[in-house]
Amino acid sequence: MAQYKGTMREAGRAMHLIKKREKQKEQMAVLKQRIAEETIVKSKVDKKFSAHYDAVEAELKSSTVGLVTLNDMKAKQEALVRERERQLARRAQLEARRLQQEALRERERRRERKRQICSLSFTLDEGAEGAEGGAAAERAQCAEGPPRRKNLGKNPDVDTSFLPDRDREEEENRLREELRQEWEARREQVKREEMEVTFSYWDGSGHRRTVRIHKGGTVQQFLKKALQGLRRDFGELRAAGVEQLMYIKEDLILPHYHTFYDFIVAKARGKSGPLFNFDVHDDVRLLSDATMEKDESHAGKVVLRSWYEKNKHIFPASRWEPYDPEKKWDKYTIR
Repeated sequence: MAQYKGTMREAGRAMHLIKKREKQKEQMAVLKQRIAEETIVKSKVDKKFSAHYDAVEAELKSSTVGLVTLNDMKAKQEALVRERERQLARRAQLEARRLQQEALRERERRRERKRQICSLSFTLDEGAEGAEGGAAAERAQCAEGPPRRKNLGKNPDVDTSFLPDRDREEEENRLREELRQEWEARREQVKREEMEVTFSYWDGSGHRRTVRIHKGGTVQQFLKKALQGLRRDFGELRAAGVEQLMYIKEDLILPHYHTFYDFIVAKARGKSGPLFNFDVHDDVRLLSDATMEKDESHAGKVVLRSWYEKNKHIFPASRWEPYDPEKKWDKYTIR
């Protein structure tokens, strides 16, 4: 009996070892297959790089004959590598362009095939008028494109405006785009309109001048035109540039990058009057309520920055301050 039990234990141990070895064999087979796949991928990558660098080495050997310095060798090698990379990039670009052209040609072929199918007529010589009418309707349908799906399932007696509607949204977007284009066209038309700007070159006393400029022009463009006319009469301006000039309107220093159209559209106002009127009426700066002024304005001043820095503590320069579009001048008290 003891001998039988010992035999059974030996047989169980042998079966366990056999199963363990079979499992190890399966794991080894999977590992070998994975290593083989990685080796194949690596060999493909290595072939690409080796082909690239073999071509570079071959060209380097043919272009460097005799003794050369190490620096010259490195510079030549870098130049050849860059040239080779440019060639490969150019080939890839040409290949992508070729594929794109083939796709476009295939798309054109499909479109032409569809057009030919739509242009076919299947009416027979003995066909009746009804058959001819059906063929004509089919051709018209092909010309118009696929039929649009109708809105089904909505009760016409119930307000469904709050529900999503693709057709209504497309119509609203189309109308919105038309209005935007119309507004853009009107804005460009207004910007192209010319106006006369009256200004005064201020060097302690006023020297009145006028300049014509488009409403879409910037303050810098206006100063450039004004400077061309002032250089003939004032020697200190002959060597001055536009960046050395300032434009003061209604006691506000206007930035060079703003356009006259900006002030006109915004109905901007300064301390003593509107910034959107550039002709001249009576000077009513003694009024304490700027809202009483409608069209009245006075000439803006063109001054040198150097003059302003020397006299900014003296009237009228002491009243000037930079333009701030967020600041409102509806009410102003004389200081």
